[in-house]
Amino acid sequence: MKFATYTDGSGAAHAAVLQDGLLYTVPGAESVGDLIGDGLDGLLAHGRAALEGSTPVPVDSVRLEAPLRPPSMRDSMCFHEHITNCMGTVDPLHHRFPAFYLSNHAAVLGPSDDAPISPGCEEFDYELEVAAVIGRPGSNIRPEDARDHIVGYTTYIDWSARDLQFEEMTLRLGPAKGKDGATTLGPVLVSADELEPLRSGKGFDVAMSVAIDGKPISAGNWSTIDWSFDDVVAYTSRGTHLVTGDVLGSGTVGKGCLFEQRALDPDGFRGWLREGEVVTFEVDLIGRMDIRVAAPLPRHPLSSGH
Repeated sequence: MKFATYTDGSGAAHAAVLQDGLLYTVPGAESVGDLIGDGLDGLLAHGRAALEGSTPVPVDSVRLEAPLRPPSMRDSMCFHEHITNCMGTVDPLHHRFPAFYLSNHAAVLGPSDDAPISPGCEEFDYELEVAAVIGRPGSNIRPEDARDHIVGYTTYIDWSARDLQFEEMTLRLGPAKGKDGATTLGPVLVSADELEPLRSGKGFDVAMSVAIDGKPISAGNWSTIDWSFDDVVAYTSRGTHLVTGDVLGSGTVGKGCLFEQRALDPDGFRGWLREGEVVTFEVDLIGRMDIRVAAPLPRHPLSSGH
């Protein structure tokens, strides 16, 4: 099943099942995050009850929001093709564990929201990813038990201020302000059982693509991932606690960002994102999002002048 969060004309928020262009509201739930704490079986029970007992609303008549507001987000580096395209080689440590950084859960956007350029940024980029969402919480989870905790999957767009990012990384700070501005989730949460028939390699046979103003930019497939979400859940929960609603990003699919496009073909590079451009992200089964790039907020100089 596909689950969505939407707001109606009054601004009230609702969780619903999306089927054939219609939203079947789950009574008493304002977000998909309200439905997932009992795991996949509980989520599907909510979905069946909504399909049987609610009057549908056309999806085109409402505003889709991010499926949930996660309590925390971690973004991994699971597609080694992306690393190779960016860096020329893959550090051996990437073959030992799925490295990640903590992202800004307060900066989540939904599929109806514009993505603002970061203040002061002149090299604005996107990264096309997928993400697993935690239903049942857990600590120190074994890889073979990880699927008991993954309730579903969504698309994860990591908006990146490249010039700010690399300025910080010269200080060995890792991605911080360069990744702080926005992450788009959506358009829906697809329940984990929907993906199982497509399992291939360490991922799923699911196409992923990007276009800008209607022009195709890149295409990839989830099945090319080098770390499964079983390992990601195990590694991110090692010695700590994953809670209901935590979002675990996959990292960028190969060729899924402009930085890679520039690295692979500098002479043909189309340039960084510009205000007013519309970026179309499509992940089979999960859906399509058309996100407009918006103007940045003002950049207020620090006492240093920076």
